[in-house]
Amino acid sequence: MSRQILDNALGAVGNTPLVRLDKIAAQEGLQCNLLGKVEYTSAGGSVKDRIAKRMVEAAEREGKLKPGHSVVIEPTSGNTGIGLAMACAVKGYSVIITMPNKMSLEKEAALRALGAEVVRTPTEAAWDSPESHIGVAQRLQKEIPGGIILDQYRNVNNSLAHEFSTGPEIIEAVVGTPSTSTKPSSGIVDVLVAGAGTGGTITGLSRAIKKAHNPRCTVVGVDPVGSILAQPEGLNTEGEGSQYIVEGIGYDFVPDVLSREPGTVDTWLKSTDEESFEAVRKLMRLEGLLVGGSSGSSLSGALRWLKSDEGKKIAQTKGANVVVLLPDGIRNYMSKPWFLKMALEAEPSPLAQRISSILQQSPSVVATDVDRLANGIAALTTPDTDNRPNVKDEVAKSRM
Repeated sequence: MSRQILDNALGAVGNTPLVRLDKIAAQEGLQCNLLGKVEYTSAGGSVKDRIAKRMVEAAEREGKLKPGHSVVIEPTSGNTGIGLAMACAVKGYSVIITMPNKMSLEKEAALRALGAEVVRTPTEAAWDSPESHIGVAQRLQKEIPGGIILDQYRNVNNSLAHEFSTGPEIIEAVVGTPSTSTKPSSGIVDVLVAGAGTGGTITGLSRAIKKAHNPRCTVVGVDPVGSILAQPEGLNTEGEGSQYIVEGIGYDFVPDVLSREPGTVDTWLKSTDEESFEAVRKLMRLEGLLVGGSSGSSLSGALRWLKSDEGKKIAQTKGANVVVLLPDGIRNYMSKPWFLKMALEAEPSPLAQRISSILQQSPSVVATDVDRLANGIAALTTPDTDNRPNVKDEVAKSRM
């Protein structure tokens, strides 16, 4: 991290820590080093800060963004939008973010706090539908003077941001940490595990590590059930098209920035909401890391791969370094039912039971109706709420 005064918030993008996940490793019986790349410590709170900064600065150099004229429009699951809104707040550009309904209220609140306009779109809309977050962004871009879509799905700066920042940071941390008798290290990144949304992160990380560091590194991609990014395509058959709760990973189309070149991603695994959220709980309770759902997907995929025939050898090799990309924090998901239930409906601990026994004579307990709370918050994320553009209404008006 910088020890100098930064010119603005963009100087605090990246340079995130690589943290040992020793307690989880011990619980799972692993001998290898399990390491988490903790991206929520970046200025905007996620790994997407990196691509937002790079896409904006590249567009400025190329003359595509013009101060006082350009309006940045981006379809996103939220985190790229937050990164763009932060960058544009610093640089003085207007921003419009189109985002599916399923994405959290916190993401919308953060976007609006940064000055962005937010348009919600139907979660169930296919990516190429006029009502999807992509279709709506394209329509707005055509009709708003100065509108420009930087397009994280096709923009080469997406994967380049990770090839030239995230990847080198991981390599530097692993290489720069000496091997000791108590904490042995192979000195290289042996395995990398990451979820895939646009695919830019896993593509850029793979290129950085395999080209300049360890060509034999195994790269494992994690894709949620219901998405179609995994290969071979037969992996996607079960649950194809089904809705999943985890945000920020998976798609119903294959973005251009996700490389299909042989050897970029060596192995794909499918993840479920249940195992992802259980992995989030482990990261919080055992390692003190307040991560989001997609981080749980990455960890659950890593643990499953390490128990597979392919991964068992690495799992039992002292000093082997397995890096898990943890894309964002819990900030954006604290109103989601899955998190509220996990946080507020956990089984009482022995300490909680002791507290209860002490206070039995004069109980002072406030019970939280989690379902009612979650349902109330969820209702606020519908696009029909006042002061929130409703894509269905706008589409209807355009057809009149």
